Amino acid sequence: MVISVNLLEGKKVATSLDETMTKRVQVLKEKGVTPGLAVILVGDNSASAVYVRNKKRRAEKLGIDFQLIHFDTTVTEKELLSKINELNNDPAIDGFIVQLPVPDHIDEDKVIEAISPAKDVDGFTPISVGNLWIGTPLTKPATASGILMMLDYYNVDLDGKNVVIVGRSNIVGKPTAALMLNRNATVTITHSHTKNLKEITSKADVLVVAIGQAKFIKKDYVKDQAIVIDVGMDRDENGKLCGDVDFDDVKDHVSMITPVPGGVGPMTITALVDQVIELAEGRANG
Repeated sequence: MVISVNLLEGKKVATSLDETMTKRVQVLKEKGVTPGLAVILVGDNSASAVYVRNKKRRAEKLGIDFQLIHFDTTVTEKELLSKINELNNDPAIDGFIVQLPVPDHIDEDKVIEAISPAKDVDGFTPISVGNLWIGTPLTKPATASGILMMLDYYNVDLDGKNVVIVGRSNIVGKPTAALMLNRNATVTITHSHTKNLKEITSKADVLVVAIGQAKFIKKDYVKDQAIVIDVGMDRDENGKLCGDVDFDDVKDHVSMITPVPGGVGPMTITALVDQVIELAEGRANG
């Protein structure tokens, strides 16, 4: 059995931060500013619909104005880009996202590049990515930012730590590496072509895993008393929700570990709404 202090409980952190964020929204409303978040959803992808519904529920709980723009799959690229331009220029919208994926007839890169970096709460535009890597981010990818918020809550100091990230996606692996570099960690990014993966991961003080392979990381991949961040959301052989790390095999070997579910997942939406509030605070302060 895992002692509760060993768990990095994103759900608990998110609940705690909700109180602070609600107060920040109240202060903004007293100044006549209501934070605004918009989401563009194209088509009826069931997973995307769930993500959007969760964002809507969380934003409205905190007092943020939430706007869903739902297009049919037949929407043209021109129509979608026109709506993005409209949101770029809407003073009531502090941040917005285009829920990916989009249909094949729409150029995803064009869509991302059309979003104003000032409202890019996903942190995916080339300018946002560049700002992140030079250490001056205006916005940050939500999952990576959520991981850092959770580590801060548990007073995990990354300064000088040896961090290994398994997975090099633009959504999690790369931005997490950038944020941790900005905290003075020594960061190694590994991936499917990495040789001697086990040898590298077993030297990590902090191990972040985001590869989408159920229970891939076993105890022999992990340094004794390491901190393990499991970003995976998979199903095991019995159809039960699990992460990329074999939790039961690893849990007694580490100092801290995120559970799945209830670890990184809740922090993603927390980081997203936190950024919307931050942008609204910037608007309120002129």
